[in-house]
Amino acid sequence: MTWKFFSLKKHELIALRVRAFRRRVWFKTLSRIERGLVDCVIKVVDRVRSTLLTRVLRSIVKKLLIAMESKVKRLMKEVGPTLAKKISLIAKSWGNRSAQEWVEDEGFIQYLTVIAINTSGGLRV
Repeated sequence: MTWKFFSLKKHELIALRVRAFRRRVWFKTLSRIERGLVDCVIKVVDRVRSTLLTRVLRSIVKKLLIAMESKVKRLMKEVGPTLAKKISLIAKSWGNRSAQEWVEDEGFIQYLTVIAINTSGGLRV
């Protein structure tokens, strides 16, 4: 679930809090005030209507979702596309016409990311 499509309803906030507890990011990621605000909203409100409260809660939700993202997914966004672009350029210079499509191939990016993580001199996760 991405934070842009996260509606601020009571049951969704409870589910997010449970996932954050299980992934052990609730206390690491959020300040005491942010945790208290989410807990208070869960206790008092069924659906958030205030624009100011919505803006604050969305930033908290975004922070939690980013913290709960897997390391491979995060590295796929940070490292994978540059690796795919480099290999694609090399393959294009060798005459491979389909190499341009590799840059946007999610499976190829994931493969390169995992290979980079597992190489001896590779990425530190």
